[in-house]
Amino acid sequence: MGTSAPPGAAATESDSAMREQAERHLRALAGDGARLRTDQWRAIHALVAERRRALVVQRTGWGKSAVYFVATALRRAEGAGPTVIISPLLALMRNQIAAAERAGIRARTINSANLGAWERVYADIAAGEVDVLLVSPERLNNPDFRDRVLPELAAGAGLVVVDEAHCVSDWGHDFRPDYRRIRTLLGDLPAGIPVLATTATANERVTRDVAEQLEVGDGVETLVLRGTLDRESLHMAVVELPDSTARLSWLAQHLDRLPGSGIIYTLTVAAATETAEFLASRGHHVLAYSGQTDPEDRQRAEDELLANRTKALVATSALGMGFDKPDLGFVVHLGAPQSPISYYQQVGRAGRGVERAEVILLPGREDREIWRYFASVAFPPEETVRRTLDALAGAGGPVSVPRLEAQVDLGRSRLEQMLKVLDVDGAVRRVRGGWQATGEPWHYDSERYAAVARAREAEQRAMLDYIATSDCRMEFLRRQLDDTAAGPCGRCDNCAGPSWPAEVDPEQRAAAAAHLDRPGIAVPARRQWPTGMRELGVEASGAIRPELRAEEGRALARLTDIGWGAALRGALAEDAPDQPVGDPVFRALVTVLAAWPWSERPAGVLAMPSRTRPRMIGDLAARLAEVGRLVPLGTLDYARPEGPGPRRHNSAQRLASLWHAFAVSDDLRAGLASLGGPVLLVDDHVDTGWTLTVAARLLREAGAPAVLPLVLATRG
Repeated sequence: MGTSAPPGAAATESDSAMREQAERHLRALAGDGARLRTDQWRAIHALVAERRRALVVQRTGWGKSAVYFVATALRRAEGAGPTVIISPLLALMRNQIAAAERAGIRARTINSANLGAWERVYADIAAGEVDVLLVSPERLNNPDFRDRVLPELAAGAGLVVVDEAHCVSDWGHDFRPDYRRIRTLLGDLPAGIPVLATTATANERVTRDVAEQLEVGDGVETLVLRGTLDRESLHMAVVELPDSTARLSWLAQHLDRLPGSGIIYTLTVAAATETAEFLASRGHHVLAYSGQTDPEDRQRAEDELLANRTKALVATSALGMGFDKPDLGFVVHLGAPQSPISYYQQVGRAGRGVERAEVILLPGREDREIWRYFASVAFPPEETVRRTLDALAGAGGPVSVPRLEAQVDLGRSRLEQMLKVLDVDGAVRRVRGGWQATGEPWHYDSERYAAVARAREAEQRAMLDYIATSDCRMEFLRRQLDDTAAGPCGRCDNCAGPSWPAEVDPEQRAAAAAHLDRPGIAVPARRQWPTGMRELGVEASGAIRPELRAEEGRALARLTDIGWGAALRGALAEDAPDQPVGDPVFRALVTVLAAWPWSERPAGVLAMPSRTRPRMIGDLAARLAEVGRLVPLGTLDYARPEGPGPRRHNSAQRLASLWHAFAVSDDLRAGLASLGGPVLLVDDHVDTGWTLTVAARLLREAGAPAVLPLVLATRG
């Protein structure tokens, strides 16, 4: 990792002419008053004149995109091929395309949302009508794109850009396995194709790692241009409030005081949805935005924010990188991210084109529980990885992820993440029809995985330190990013004094409490058996027959909810005692029953068996039978004393462990025969849904006309 001397007084005549052209292109991009910064010119010169590889680590709003758009214009004028930009998010791609068009640069994109346009894009590239092609990192391992399009595209590129380059490093706060494939792309590039990597959020360790990866296939030391990370427009504050009700009511009370429009970040999808619903009910124009939002609705929400037609997007980290709105007036976090570096990146969306922007963190007691969940999906243990490799090696052909689940006890998303890492490491390869082993030797780097886990834990401790610090908040974040110029900002609540009160209006608090206390969410019924069950000795495939299904059920709340979720997380924690639920929870569950739009009222109540909470579930079923005047049917039996065995993590493995786990006693069978109506099936929580699905199948076979699942919580 190193730097080069800037082209200064000794610059050649051709350098002067190039800089004049670069300044002209910049003005077309950013306005007549725009001038190249020193490091912008250094990067452009390195890419265009020296054909080098460069890493630019600069704050949000510094003008990193100007570097690659200006370099693109200069390279295209020389007759070079189009620039290929690897960009992580659709929101970022849309912003980049709009910026390119302002400068007269013709940009196209290939991503999962525009499949129908791919062939046309390829034709435009072949015709020389594309200056910039934006590609999502996932495309790099799409078999068709990787084998048919990428080699030709890379060979003819005039410039390759890796945006949000901290994603390349597994030391980074937002490591993405798909980004690691960029190493292979760089290694295969023909000589003389310059490469630019950009990020606003890389500490010294990540910077060094990314710079070393950029040297793959080139051998020349990467030019690293790293600047100060201060953001003079940001006024940072932390407001500590006692509970979720207070945080929601504080938001409703102060949202109109916040300047312009902005973003309210939440840690979970459920919190984003619930917060947006409450703020809308209090008269605020806000929209929810998450990875589960329909793509068209996401784009519509972005457009509304860009045009200042909405006060805020209530968003998860799906809106984290690259969203470009220079006049964004505020960023509020409802709950703390687990990394100060991630926090710096998200707040960096604000204040790029305004003199003052408000940055407020409202931490919650549940934040650490959510962090623990995210930490639980780290890289799997070696035994699991070896079992996966053995399964692929013995398959004799490609294996789809659903079929692989029948042999490897990992949830779908975690299994896919593991396969991507193994792909980058060369141990497996994605092909048409699934995945296959390469046969290449592979080493389980336990020391590195453990070190990355320790780094994540250190980031979480640092985030708690940020909340608690009495020193300058901006200085704290800059030091987390190894900014050697960090010093007191003079603007944050610790430097200048608190600017946001912690008091909450009683009327707003009452409204928030009423909103959060609304009980009840739907629990969808499983309709399809998992793939590959015969391999696990279970004769189940295809659609679940309607006469064997459960009906749509109900839960009091999600464990991730910011209302009832908090109470349920405590009651259902692993170390919580097995005891009846409290009266408030029971009354809320009765309210759920009263609002349930079933086609036929239940006639009886049956409790699910449990090794950990038999008293809680049994008592709950008995109380519901009494209050609802339903026939108490007792508890479903386990088929064997030990129950279904250890917890399983994916649908196939879970279903196999449950298939023979339950039994219908003669007394229960007789009770079902005389019942004459649906059975209310009670359990503590639902995760995959297979426990209730298997139990419903048994009960329907035993004569129950319908099964209505009722649980305290879902984990979704």
